[in-house]
Amino acid sequence: MNRSSTNFLRAVVFLIGLTVLLLCIFALPLIASEGSESNYAPFLYAVIIGMYIAAIPFFIALYQALKLLSFIDKDHAFSNSSVRALRNVKFCAVTISIVYMVVMPFFYIIGEKDDAPGVIVIGLVFIFASLVIAVFTAVLQKLLENAIDIKAENDLTV
Repeated sequence: MNRSSTNFLRAVVFLIGLTVLLLCIFALPLIASEGSESNYAPFLYAVIIGMYIAAIPFFIALYQALKLLSFIDKDHAFSNSSVRALRNVKFCAVTISIVYMVVMPFFYIIGEKDDAPGVIVIGLVFIFASLVIAVFTAVLQKLLENAIDIKAENDLTV
């Protein structure tokens, strides 16, 4: 792969990480302070704590994506290290889904108390987006394992 395309992907990963970091630093505390005077403040705090917990595997997955890009740059894309990086991304995505599934009842309570059914949809988007990423990385991981096996067989026959 061309180095400039991996640099573009690296820049996208950094932008995504920076956006989520800024949301964690500025937006979530602002939402917590504005919602602290409402009657659903404990539920809102549970959702915000869940978002902070989900940010940890999110940043781990971004780091693994950067490692995968560095393997591609070094022409080690078809290696066991790449498979491990994809496996870690898959586990992080599943962890994020589980965290949001645990927090989903609080999304529901906030949506019911505030008459905002869109809040429930936000929680579902987080769950399904990370599940899609988990399935996609699982497929990539399996394809990469098969490609490594085929490459090893070809290396042995030559």
